[in-house]
Amino acid sequence: MNPTTPTMLDTAFKKDVFKGLTSFPKYLYSKYIYDARGDKLFQDIMDLPEYYLTNSEFEILDSHTFDIAKLFKGNDDGFDLIELGAGDGKKTKVLLRYFSENDFNFVYKPIDISQNAIDTLTNALAEELPKVTVDPEKGMYFEVLKRIKQYNERKKVLMVLGSNIGNLLHPQAIDFLSQLKGTMNPGDLLFMGFDQKKNPQTILDAYNDPTGVTAAFNKNLLHRINRELDGNFNPDLFKHWEVYDPETGTAKSYLVATQAMQVRIEALDLTVDFDAWETIHTEISQKYDDKVVTWLANESGLEIETSFSDAKGYYKNYVFRRKEYH
Repeated sequence: MNPTTPTMLDTAFKKDVFKGLTSFPKYLYSKYIYDARGDKLFQDIMDLPEYYLTNSEFEILDSHTFDIAKLFKGNDDGFDLIELGAGDGKKTKVLLRYFSENDFNFVYKPIDISQNAIDTLTNALAEELPKVTVDPEKGMYFEVLKRIKQYNERKKVLMVLGSNIGNLLHPQAIDFLSQLKGTMNPGDLLFMGFDQKKNPQTILDAYNDPTGVTAAFNKNLLHRINRELDGNFNPDLFKHWEVYDPETGTAKSYLVATQAMQVRIEALDLTVDFDAWETIHTEISQKYDDKVVTWLANESGLEIETSFSDAKGYYKNYVFRRKEYH
C-alpha cells in the first residue's frame, strides 16, 4: 500500500474508499453502491420473489392507507412530508395518491443521495400526480437533517421506508434516531420501516438470490471504483457472500477475494493487496422485534405511538413521537 496525499482525498467517496481498503479487516460503505447502475440493480432486487421486504411494506401502506393518512394529516395547517432515502417512490406513491385525491394540504420533500433517483422520481410524480407539490433535495441524511430543522412552522412527518435503519449497527441507529428526534417538534411524527426477525433461511434467501442480482448489486461498488477512481478491480474474482446471525438479528454482506491479487486505484495513488479468501465487508441489514425497537426508541428520546404490520408479520412500520418529559 502506498501513502497518499490529503489533497487527493478531495471527496467523501475517495476518503471512504481509501480508509476502508487500508483498514483491517477491509470494508466499503453500501451507500456507494447507489449510482445509476446501482439504482437499476436495486429495482431488480425489489422485483425478486425472494426479496420480501418491498412487497411486505407495500402491503402495509396499501392496506392501512386510511389510518396512516389520518395520523399524518394533523390540523388545518397541513404538513410537510419529508422522506429520507426516497428512491423510486414506488411505495410512497400509495400514500401520495390518497393525499392528492383527498385534497390534503401538504408538501412532499423527497431526499436521496442519488441525483438519478431524485430526477426520476420528480419527473414521474409530475406526470402521475401533478397536484402534489414536490420539493426534492439531494444529500446525505446527516447533512440534510441539519437543514430539516428549519421546517418548524407546521407539522412535519419524517418518513424512512425500506428498513434503511437496518444498515446501521445499534449505536449508530440510536445516534441516527436521536438526530431525527432533534429535528422534531411536539406533534411531529417519524414513520419508519423495520424488518422483523423471522425464519433465518427466509432472510438469507432475500440477500442471496439464485439468479445473482444481489451479487451484481454488491459488486457494483467495485465497478464504481473502477469507473470513477480509475481502479482495476476484476469483480469476477470476488464472491458475494451473505451470513445471518439469528441471535443478534444481523445479516452481513461480504465480497470475498477468490485468489491473492493486487488492485491499483490510480485516483488514490493506492495499491491494495488481497490474500486469497480475504473479505471486504459491504453491508449490514439488521432485523428487529418489538423489544429491540422499544429499546432503540427509549435510548433516542422517542416513544412508539403505534405500528402497522403486514399479514405475515415479516415487516413493521412504526410511528414515533418525541418523548415529552414532565
